[in-house]
Amino acid sequence: MVASMKPCPKLCKWHIMDSRRLEEPMSQTAHFPCRTTAVQRSFALLSGIFTALLLGSCGGGDTAVKTSPLALAVKGVDACSAFGGTPTYNPQVRSPLAVLGFDLGSREVTHAQAGEFMAALAVDSRRVFVGTAGNSVADKPLYYAIVGKESQVSAPGLEDLSRAIRQLMDPETTLAQGQALAASLPAVLWLGGNVHGNEESGADASLRVLYELAAREDCAAQRIRDNSVVVVLPIQNPDGRAAGTRRNAFGFDLNRDWFARTQPETDGKLELMRQYPPQLFIDAHEMGSKNFFFPPTADPTYHEVPDVTQSWVNRLFSPAISAEFDRQKIPYFHGAPYDLYAIEYGDSVSTVGFHAAGMTFEKHSGSTITQRTREHYLAMWASLYAGASDKQRLLTEWHQSQVAARDQGSQGVLEPNGLYFDGKRLYQQVANLQVRHYFFPADPTRARELAQLVRRLQRMDVKVMQLSAPLTVPDFRPYGGAQGAVTLPAGSYWVPMNQARKHWIQAMLHEQPYSPLSVSYDVSAWSNPLLLNVAGGSSAAALSPEAKVAAPVPELAPQGAPSGALRIGLFEMPGSTSSSESAGSVRHLFERVWGVAYTPVTVADIVSGLPGIDVLLVPDGYVNGGLQALGNKGQKALAAWVEAGGRYVGYLGGTELAVGVGISTAVLKQSHTAAPGALIRVRMDPASPLAAGMTNPWVMYVNDAVMEPGLGKVVARFPAVGDPDYHTSGLAIGVDELANTAALVDEAVGSGRSVVFSFDPNFRGWTEGTQRLLWNVLYGPNPTVSVSVSVSSKERASALDIATRALKSLPDTGKAIRIVVSPADADLTRAMLQRYGAEFKESTKKERTVFVIANREGLSGEEHPFAADLARELAQQITPLSIYLP
Repeated sequence: MVASMKPCPKLCKWHIMDSRRLEEPMSQTAHFPCRTTAVQRSFALLSGIFTALLLGSCGGGDTAVKTSPLALAVKGVDACSAFGGTPTYNPQVRSPLAVLGFDLGSREVTHAQAGEFMAALAVDSRRVFVGTAGNSVADKPLYYAIVGKESQVSAPGLEDLSRAIRQLMDPETTLAQGQALAASLPAVLWLGGNVHGNEESGADASLRVLYELAAREDCAAQRIRDNSVVVVLPIQNPDGRAAGTRRNAFGFDLNRDWFARTQPETDGKLELMRQYPPQLFIDAHEMGSKNFFFPPTADPTYHEVPDVTQSWVNRLFSPAISAEFDRQKIPYFHGAPYDLYAIEYGDSVSTVGFHAAGMTFEKHSGSTITQRTREHYLAMWASLYAGASDKQRLLTEWHQSQVAARDQGSQGVLEPNGLYFDGKRLYQQVANLQVRHYFFPADPTRARELAQLVRRLQRMDVKVMQLSAPLTVPDFRPYGGAQGAVTLPAGSYWVPMNQARKHWIQAMLHEQPYSPLSVSYDVSAWSNPLLLNVAGGSSAAALSPEAKVAAPVPELAPQGAPSGALRIGLFEMPGSTSSSESAGSVRHLFERVWGVAYTPVTVADIVSGLPGIDVLLVPDGYVNGGLQALGNKGQKALAAWVEAGGRYVGYLGGTELAVGVGISTAVLKQSHTAAPGALIRVRMDPASPLAAGMTNPWVMYVNDAVMEPGLGKVVARFPAVGDPDYHTSGLAIGVDELANTAALVDEAVGSGRSVVFSFDPNFRGWTEGTQRLLWNVLYGPNPTVSVSVSVSSKERASALDIATRALKSLPDTGKAIRIVVSPADADLTRAMLQRYGAEFKESTKKERTVFVIANREGLSGEEHPFAADLARELAQQITPLSIYLP
């Protein structure tokens, strides 16, 4: 389907840009008709334009198409072009039809068929090398192929390439050596598809590219092979593809797992990427919105994104795609809702971690497989041809970018924030401070978490050192604390910033991410030390510590359950994706991280009285689906089990279920915050055994409900603003309303107890700091057993009535899409939601109006039929305080 387009204005405004970033205009401007002539473009060049960039809504042909800033680089006449002429094929290389019995794009390939076809190409053509990057959760191989010149993709050739490209990545390589390597090496260009299992076409398109590079003999294919090697990872999520689900077998969204590497699929491809680091990484997706998306991305952009990568996207790759899509009159768009902020995605991790042009492509999932495959193929081929045609500049600038990063680290310089696409006003600037070092004292109480942090850094080629002698740091800035002098003991870890991974180090170890806007496509905080609850901090001082390179940290073994551990049951509420995602992350935690036994629990088990279960864990999910599934009989049985001595543990939807069943008197109220994934430090009650080994951890807060304890005891609470323990990271607008409210409540219920969280202690498997808190809740001693709590039946009935009334007042929206605006923008927002036919609830508190949009199935922003379009249109008309798409 083709969305309606506004007519192109008669004149398009061209801004002359400097060579650094698209968004830094120089003083001159020129105006040309939308369809410029060669004379006009030459005139622009003679006027001093290095690259002219089109701003606004202008398209080629008779159909007006919204285009990005479009580079017009006039070069010499070239007889070859990406899509000109008729391709010629080597008949010795079998086609998809010959191998599979159908043409690529006529129907979706299976994982097995993809592997079969890739293996056939490796047999037929010496231009193709095929391997396995790892295995999925369900043990399916992650097939990859590398295609290029025969000499470069042989086993010895690939060893040489890996060694040489990593040498070019080393800032200690001299300028002359770098130039020589850039002249002799091919660019390394990556194609990734199907990271979401039900977004199939990226895989099929990348297989078509692979075949054409193996079989075609014409100049376009030859140029790509001569000047690049292309790494093709067609199916990043084989389990999801087989099941037809977005997520993998553990329910993880693999495009939110890139920095944490909790899943084997992510870990395998990142190890391959370390071996063949890219200058371009394409991640092909599908979405609910119409048309096709490719960068430039919307604001915000994370401040440590290397400048050169955005120059490549805006001046080289995006214009190449735009030109072909304009020629073929294919509608497309740029910008909202897709940003380049949170360092958790394939595009942002490849950009910040490897200095690549990380590019997400999105095609409407409702189109036919033929159209989806074709448009992804065109965007991929245009990008590869552009990169191969300019490979020496790419490689030269890639090396220079590593050198610049090291030099910034030596000076302690952090990149500033800016607005680069459609942002109207800068929300937050990067603090005026220097960071030359990060330090992490050895802490035996956090040894596992600290080891995890060091391992993550080392496996992204960050140089991590250990102090050989005590070191006095005069200006140590601890996380969540005041600056001061401190003497660090020998054995402390030291991460110097003067290395090629400077941008990555800052992205992973910062305390504040410094958001350029008050909106973010996903979470706004991801600092690894805070997620792990590891003590440490930074320094700007010029120091020369006595230190040695830290030994590589091996993979952490599961810790196993304590002796005499209670028997754990896991209940997944039916009816929504959020239920399966949350329960899946718990299964991963139990099986792969902790190595503990558990029993999946059904409604029938609950009705039968949960035989053999001591502790029941109910994670997030759609509470009404859970209550309906249990029915009156199941709800009564669950309450009776707790009163007889069972321990119920719930969070988010699981907390709501506890209130609905009558085993918790916690009072839940809708929040009015604009905090889409902020880290907030909570204060623990040190007297509670649930706080064992915990020191005021940081929790991931995602606009969750405000919780009061009812008759329960507060084990962890949110400090008030101004309290010495109050600290936040990320967008935390309005979190003052959480002041002194409960984050974790323990409540005696008859002979048993319920323990409920207002947040997710196992958020995406990232929050290993609060995983320990969940461990204490599941396996620790029962703090309420030894305490006589005298509550009359009348008092309890009254407390349950208050809690139940509050629960019923919460919006029945499931995993809601949440929009927060100023009250002045509420009328426009409301009218837009009504026009989209959205079911929503609206509430206002002081300076914020909150709209929660029903999403009971728990669809992601990409899966939802209109969420992305709504976010984009709204951002064009107002400046929302927050837009959260699940």
